[in-house]
Amino acid sequence: MIDELRQCVESAIAGSIVEVLGEGNRFELRVVSDAFEGLGRVQRQQAVYGAIRQHIQSGAVHAVTIRALTPAEAE
Repeated sequence: MIDELRQCVESAIAGSIVEVLGEGNRFELRVVSDAFEGLGRVQRQQAVYGAIRQHIQSGAVHAVTIRALTPAEAE
């Protein structure tokens, strides 16, 4: 599931660097991308949620914590 989540986000958010931690159906995602420049926290999280929506709807992902950062914020 970790690899699937990483691939979904990397495919949906161009140039993203994605780290996924977790087990069972609870995960933490750290996503770094230039695409987040100029977006608010909620908009960034919505982009990531959108990328993994199918896994949330299926119940494979029950709880997720998202840190969505620009490269400058990640330093």
